[in-house]
Amino acid sequence: MSVSLPPALADTIVALSTPPGAGAIALVRLSGPEAIALTDAVFAGKPLREQASHTLHYGTIRDEGRILDEVVVSLFRGPNSYTREDVVEISCHGSDYIVQQLLTLFIRRGARLAEAGEFTKRAFLHGAFDLAQAEAVADLIAADSALSHQVALQQMRGGFSQELRDLRAQLVKFAALLELELDFGEEDVEFADRTGLTALLQEIQVVVKRLLRSFELGNVIKNGVTTVIAGKPNAGKSTLLNALLNEERALVSAIPGTTRDLIEDEVSLDGIRFRFVDTAGLRDTEDVVEAMGVERTRQRVRQAALLIYLFDLTTTSADQVTAEIEALNPDGAIPVLAVGNKRDVASDAEIDAFAAQPGTVLVAAARGDGLDELREALLGQVRGQGLDRTGASTIVTNLRHARSLETTQAALGEVLLGLGTGTGTELLAADLRQALASLGEITGEISSDDLLTSIFTQFCIGK
Repeated sequence: MSVSLPPALADTIVALSTPPGAGAIALVRLSGPEAIALTDAVFAGKPLREQASHTLHYGTIRDEGRILDEVVVSLFRGPNSYTREDVVEISCHGSDYIVQQLLTLFIRRGARLAEAGEFTKRAFLHGAFDLAQAEAVADLIAADSALSHQVALQQMRGGFSQELRDLRAQLVKFAALLELELDFGEEDVEFADRTGLTALLQEIQVVVKRLLRSFELGNVIKNGVTTVIAGKPNAGKSTLLNALLNEERALVSAIPGTTRDLIEDEVSLDGIRFRFVDTAGLRDTEDVVEAMGVERTRQRVRQAALLIYLFDLTTTSADQVTAEIEALNPDGAIPVLAVGNKRDVASDAEIDAFAAQPGTVLVAAARGDGLDELREALLGQVRGQGLDRTGASTIVTNLRHARSLETTQAALGEVLLGLGTGTGTELLAADLRQALASLGEITGEISSDDLLTSIFTQFCIGK
């Protein structure tokens, strides 16, 4: 890791580590060389300086004799703590007033209010984990589905980092040999086997491409699947949204054009978060407001990760459905699920016309019939992209990581091209150094203060 420990690590920092607002318990955390001494000076209980690490102590916090609160103090001595420094966590009553009194007390006695993400940043700077693992901490806190939790936990435990370290270690061996050739440039010798380097680069390119392909899926897992429900007026779009959400989220009416603006809500299906968007019915209209809603529908469809095209079984033919989907999705870039509604009142002939159509699900949204089949079809659309529920495959969820992998891929491509055309050692070594630097940026083996600031300011203050 190229980052030197800054002078700020000599400070003792303090922050609230639980969400602000009244609650049963709040946790105030201190980390740094004076964390134990500062707490000991205001804690009426066992002398903390004499206590062992990983112990709990009951007592009171006092400010010049005035009791602020009864608390439980958790003591963690470095390096066996989250930050690898001395850490004290004070569990107090969850009153905003009490929390502010405690923070003010410790700041007055010499602590500094922590910056966003500074506890995790200190853990990274002390080598507790690498940068990719540190970013996974924020992802784990933000996880709101089983899969986003699973992927973040795997990354935090180092699965992704280990794969990158293995790739980088293989490249470093050849890079060292190329650098050695440069040292003996006048003697025209080759230490690096070009054939072996070509084979290695091709293998690594396969892995990098797989990781980049996984980013699209990782983005879905992290941010949810934006699923737009589109169709003609009175197809039952709002009814379907309510049925999927199991609540009356959208206004339902037999009058065409009731929905004029986008209505969005989320639901988790088997650990995958779907964000359903109910839209205005697609039709030509002279109503200015409804026409604006129709245009918004078309715009939202173009931004969708998945499109449900809902149609009325009793009034729509198969050819009409095909034509309408092609009009909405002319280049076929968006995965589409055709859903026929009102099967409870459709004739056998109307049902038979679509029953055998691949990629079509028939439902009766008002009664809830066919919703299980629809949910399975939705999950099938996502899993068809390569979703691995076991977590065995590494999935990239971070845009910064994806960009670094793209730079790595381009640099490796230049090395391969150079090997094929007989490019000189100096240029090969430069491109290989770029690939190594890009991989190193992901885990923090190569990083800058600006990069670290950008990453850790996205964390909450107390983490």
